[in-house]
Amino acid sequence: MVESRLGVDAPKVEVRFERLTVEADVRVGRRAVPTLLNAAINAAQELATSVHMCVTRKRPIRIINEVSGVIRPSRMTLLLGAPGSGKTTLLKALAGKLDSSLKFKGKVMYNGEEINYSTPQTQYLRTYVSQYDLHHAEMTVRETIDFSSKMLGTNNEFDMLGEAIRRKKGVINEVDQDLDSFIKATTFGEGSNLTTNYIIKILGLSECADTLVGDEMRRGISGGQKKRATVGEMLVGLARCFFMDDISTGLDSSTAFEIMKFLQQMAHLMDLTMVISLLQPPPETLELFDDIILLCEGQIVYHGPRENATDLFETMGFKCPDRKNVADFLQEVTSKMDQKQYWTGDQNKYQYHTIENFAESFRTSYLPLLVEDKLCSPNNTGKNKEVKVNAGRRVSRWNIFKACFSRELLLLKRNSPVHIFKTIQITVMALVISTLFLRTKMSHNSVLDANKYMGALFMAVVIVNFNGMTEIAMTIKRLPTFYKQRELLALPGWALLCSVYLISIPISLVETGLWTGLTYYVIGYAPSAIRFIQHFLVLFAMHQMSMGLYRFLAAIGRTQVMANMLGTAALIAIYILGGFVISKDDLQPWLRWGYWTSPFTYAQNAIALNEFHDKRWNSEFYYNGANTVGEAILKIRGLLMEWHWYWICVTILFGYSLVFNIFSIFALEFIGSPHKHQVNIKTTKVNFVYNRQMAENGNSSNDQVILPFRPLSLVFDHIQYFVDMPKEMTKNGATKKKLQLLQDVSGAFRPGVLTALMGITGAGKTTLLDVLAGRKTGGYIEGTIKIAGYPKKQDTFSRISGYCEQSDIHSPNLTVYESLKFSAWLRLPSNVKPHQRDASQEQLACQPSSGKD
Repeated sequence: MVESRLGVDAPKVEVRFERLTVEADVRVGRRAVPTLLNAAINAAQELATSVHMCVTRKRPIRIINEVSGVIRPSRMTLLLGAPGSGKTTLLKALAGKLDSSLKFKGKVMYNGEEINYSTPQTQYLRTYVSQYDLHHAEMTVRETIDFSSKMLGTNNEFDMLGEAIRRKKGVINEVDQDLDSFIKATTFGEGSNLTTNYIIKILGLSECADTLVGDEMRRGISGGQKKRATVGEMLVGLARCFFMDDISTGLDSSTAFEIMKFLQQMAHLMDLTMVISLLQPPPETLELFDDIILLCEGQIVYHGPRENATDLFETMGFKCPDRKNVADFLQEVTSKMDQKQYWTGDQNKYQYHTIENFAESFRTSYLPLLVEDKLCSPNNTGKNKEVKVNAGRRVSRWNIFKACFSRELLLLKRNSPVHIFKTIQITVMALVISTLFLRTKMSHNSVLDANKYMGALFMAVVIVNFNGMTEIAMTIKRLPTFYKQRELLALPGWALLCSVYLISIPISLVETGLWTGLTYYVIGYAPSAIRFIQHFLVLFAMHQMSMGLYRFLAAIGRTQVMANMLGTAALIAIYILGGFVISKDDLQPWLRWGYWTSPFTYAQNAIALNEFHDKRWNSEFYYNGANTVGEAILKIRGLLMEWHWYWICVTILFGYSLVFNIFSIFALEFIGSPHKHQVNIKTTKVNFVYNRQMAENGNSSNDQVILPFRPLSLVFDHIQYFVDMPKEMTKNGATKKKLQLLQDVSGAFRPGVLTALMGITGAGKTTLLDVLAGRKTGGYIEGTIKIAGYPKKQDTFSRISGYCEQSDIHSPNLTVYESLKFSAWLRLPSNVKPHQRDASQEQLACQPSSGKD
């Protein structure tokens, strides 16, 4: 609407979906648990199925069940539904981000044109905001959002609005003041940097804009601030369609309301199309939305204007109480546990209404017609400016590469302790090897002397190769964020890999140069400058090869365990087949191919040729056609004899490096992220009867297991907590040496009293709990904490306390019940009898929706 008032013809996008169905083939029951036996059986069955020897044992699970609807521009739509109802899948289907392993049926159309999931169409018209906060922990909030703006590019709409503002300066005064500032900031001269700054301001991230994002091992911003950064990095692109998944999780109600208000203004004033998924929106936030989609078990129970959301349920005998939040009512009225309390008819005649009943009643009612009614949308989408589905990339490849390269340079700087440690490590190893093969105890008159030098050369190649193995951990650490940015920001694998490769060259030069400089003359290799340079060149080529190899193995392994296993297997194969452990002449004929494919073969041959072709190894020694000591050691070791093989071997090592890096690009481009493991269990008759009774009776069993414990009180007085001032804040003008996060906090927690710790995002809730629980490993704590009147001793307190963090960190290959059992073994005291321990586990695991298997 701003565009129409300013005379700008901006495209409006109507998203329509018809009979949309999404299915997944999964294993159910215990066969889905990732045990060694199950993995072997499943692999055998998949192989047999691929050659049509047996029928697959996987069962189709319907996630989305033939849903239809339309999302209008200039209207903000709320997607409601319980966890597991299919909200994320529906949003990804509408945004064209579905996983390739899912089966998709139906149509998704943008302005009547069907999108094709096999190509990244409408890439810059639509944006999907993930519910997972995946960021580089070493980058600040500002740097994270600014990188996103560079990848998404400055939207052409900014230029159109800027031109219109210059033509009609009076019209913009009618626009909201915040949006006015936003438009002016992003259209007059400064580009994406001002866009980033204003998004940071709107999302309330100004105070932490120059603070590292952080992770489990690095102190950073709070969970709510991290969620806002996730929203901000997608908002800077300003696409025409936004699909946002649970973006209010971890936010306080005030912050969530402000963000939703800003999104509402964007949707209405810029004619954007928005679908936002929220779990429990408060009434004031709900009022900001125009339409509501209620999704239950993959079916749409309601889709229409917010004002008519309760009409369907009233016709079926369910009424929302006057002081009840409508969003809570919509989710509870379809729940087995809570449905009965809203029944307005005779309690004796109440029967549980299934999701299928609600969905069928909605389809046959007048409510779907409201969505199609032109009155629901003041915009005539039929006259919209045509949107080209196959529009080209808005950001050039050169700009993408520059953004990635700048980010990798920044990460190199932030990860400098790792590289400093590697430098110290290779220095210590060089000193150790130099003392083992000290030149004062080394001579070069016999084959025995040459064998000692071969040992030193072997150690040089081995240590340089081992030093490249750090690429496994570095690459694995990058992958989760890369997979997210590949999907949401269209980050290509070649841009990341080329940046990493170019930055690795000076790292290799420093590390191999340091090793060569510290060991070459101390050990007493050939005293020649040209031999020194050629020795260094071999080690440099080997280091580049090893970094490329382990980078590739990490890209195809994708997890730390798998990548380490592949790396160890490759390392063993390279050394065994490389010709040092077993000479080429002693290998079985059917293993000779392994000798010629091992990179270690070429490194060992090149570095040995460089040393033993020096004139000081020309002492006469006759052995099987060899006339000198140098030729004899090469012959005995089964190595190549002619000098031209040196350059061939070095070229092959660089070729291996190039090939492995190219393979890494293909792996990053085409291999998907590791799937999250989820087990689906068929509902048993026992659970069905239990749930039926719970739905109709509205209560549960009173049999409870109470473990013995002693009630204790916790009192804290004048708690102060300081951390060292972050360097980024110091650069931006902060003068103090310490940053105070908790200031004179006092309070008491009594047994039998449930206390709610409340505060806005970034207020210090997690910090206070960390301090009270003794989880802080850094910073400076002042004040007193007493347990039952006695000063807290952390060793004792850890045994009697439990701390539930907001970060869900679990062993991924354990079921819920197995995790509870393991925790009970560790935490419960020895005086708790086994049957009590087992009964308490069963009670926890049998709670509704626990998903214990």
